[in-house]
Amino acid sequence: MKILVTGGCGFIGSNLVRYLLEEAGEGVEKIVNLDLLTYAGNPANLSDLENRDDYTFVQGDIGDTELVPRLLKEHEVDLVMNLAAESHVDRSIDSPEPFIQTNVTGTLRLLEAARHHVAERSGEAKDRFRFQHISTDEVYGSLDRDEPAFTEKTPFAPNSPYAASKASADFLVRAYHHTFGLATLTTNCSNNYGSFHFPEKLIPLIILNALEGRPLPIYGDGSNIRDWLYVGDHCRALWLVATRGRPGETYNIGGDSERTNIDIVRTICRLLDERRPRPGKGYESLIEFVKDRPGHDQRYAVDFSKLNAELGWSPTQTLESGLEKTVDWYLEHLDWCRDITNNNYQRQRLGTTP
Repeated sequence: MKILVTGGCGFIGSNLVRYLLEEAGEGVEKIVNLDLLTYAGNPANLSDLENRDDYTFVQGDIGDTELVPRLLKEHEVDLVMNLAAESHVDRSIDSPEPFIQTNVTGTLRLLEAARHHVAERSGEAKDRFRFQHISTDEVYGSLDRDEPAFTEKTPFAPNSPYAASKASADFLVRAYHHTFGLATLTTNCSNNYGSFHFPEKLIPLIILNALEGRPLPIYGDGSNIRDWLYVGDHCRALWLVATRGRPGETYNIGGDSERTNIDIVRTICRLLDERRPRPGKGYESLIEFVKDRPGHDQRYAVDFSKLNAELGWSPTQTLESGLEKTVDWYLEHLDWCRDITNNNYQRQRLGTTP
């Protein structure tokens, strides 16, 4: 397959590009990575791939109605894997409009480009095309502690501008399948963690703050529950869905690892105590509870039994083994972290000096 990955310089996107090129096997002929390089898109994540013949990076917007059709045609794209999105809930509360522009309008224009691209193909090439939309479990809303996990049939009930924008995009993808016959696939995943995670998110934020001796902020009382999915397991699931999933279907991808936020933070502190001991008190002494954010969902949990039954997927990493890998990665890539926190990567992207 010749694959267009959108948002490939972000957290999940860069891990997916690496997975496709290094682990997916002979089914991948070429990757085209389209990324606008907003604040969370970091070309350094994939800088070591720049000279590969089977990888091309293009800086651009999924909403560009001239660029995207040209890329689809020029590279004879068989599969679009759409990860381009504004994804941070706090940012969506502060400024919702960019989330609508990227996640809704951008997805619409990408779907339109894909629809016309397929119309110009014929025979096996036409039948081979797939449009894969990567979404979130947050479209389902929030669960009480004793409620069953989200399934693909759970009604949408988004509670933040971010979640609402992703729900809108999910509906558009569904509509393009049912109205135009576009061979779409949608996945809704739980919270990812792993390498190249932008430091504003909980796990990398806690790791880096702890190493710098800064407060470890936790919303409310830390009782909010999330299901955590190691990014490598997520990438493996995405490729399975892309190559073996049924067009028009939605597949939930979960980590089978529900934990409260305070438990996550304490686990990270323990791992850092073992690997990089702090003089005096342990890292837990840095924990600081802060005012809860508006509309904070209490619990997410994802039932991935459909994915398991149809495609045989289940996570290979427990939360404990995945967090060990993640903490070790950050400890080994502190220069990457410093470039992010100092904004050096954005200065380099814009052609300016630090």
